[in-house]
Amino acid sequence: MNLIEIKHLRKYYATHKAVDDISFVIPKGSIFGLLGPNGAGKTTLLRMITGIFYPDQGEILFNGRPFDPRTDIHSIGYMPEERGLYKKMKVGEQALYLAQLKGMSEKNAKDKIKYWFDKFEINSWYNKKVEELSKGMQQKVQFISTIMHSPELLILDEPFSGLDPINANLIKQEIFDLSRTGTTIIFSTHRMEQVEEICDRIVLVNQGKKLLDGEVKQIKQDFKQHLFRIGVGVMPNFAQMATYHFSIIKQEGLAYTVKLSEGSATNDILMHFIRQDIPVTYFQEILPSINEVFIQQVTSMTNAAVETSSEGQPAYS
Repeated sequence: MNLIEIKHLRKYYATHKAVDDISFVIPKGSIFGLLGPNGAGKTTLLRMITGIFYPDQGEILFNGRPFDPRTDIHSIGYMPEERGLYKKMKVGEQALYLAQLKGMSEKNAKDKIKYWFDKFEINSWYNKKVEELSKGMQQKVQFISTIMHSPELLILDEPFSGLDPINANLIKQEIFDLSRTGTTIIFSTHRMEQVEEICDRIVLVNQGKKLLDGEVKQIKQDFKQHLFRIGVGVMPNFAQMATYHFSIIKQEGLAYTVKLSEGSATNDILMHFIRQDIPVTYFQEILPSINEVFIQQVTSMTNAAVETSSEGQPAYS
């Protein structure tokens, strides 16, 4: 079951195509990474998903029916990268106000505030003004204010900004817990190592277009370059290493990075070492990181646009 279905979404600003025919789905309970360089169209997509903007073309389905901002907005929690808190307002009053905006009763909101303030150990902040808090402390308050009404869809834009490692880990564990209990999460960040650690699926956009869409594990498999790292117990001589099954990319002491030749199988690498009586201490496949895939795909699209422009045809805008 999908919570969100994006179908051929388009949003134009004058001659700029902020979102240009993008489609993807977000399964219920998943942690979904929305990735792209600055100006790729991510913010416009998020604003359409939250009903702030209306698409020029295309459709957004929420729980299998057309998205209606008037009613569905109460099922969404949106934590923007920019602070959305009132600086002169006290932390407790702020949390209560934002919870009631989401349709919670005063009693229910106060119960939730107590639960989350206890859990995050911030009861001492209740009567402090937001402007008295550090950036990281404000981020914790904003996170709590975003999830208090138990949204079906939680949108987090750079949620770890300003957090120290301990509090970043606290928020990360809450994200995992929310996903396990059925909350669907859209996670937008420029930190690709966080994407690999947290996300089940991703979509990569650039210049308003979708470049990639799928499960993180499968995307890493799709972009692998048949590289392997192998450790040996003794230093082999050059003659022992020579084979048509693989080429040596790099050597670091008793460790080799090799590239499998076309037509050869993974076992051929191991069998070559065994036949040469070279003890193998470890053997692992090297998969590309999401950061490497991100750079490769965005760079390829940029280079293609430059080539098209240099041929006298209009580049994508």
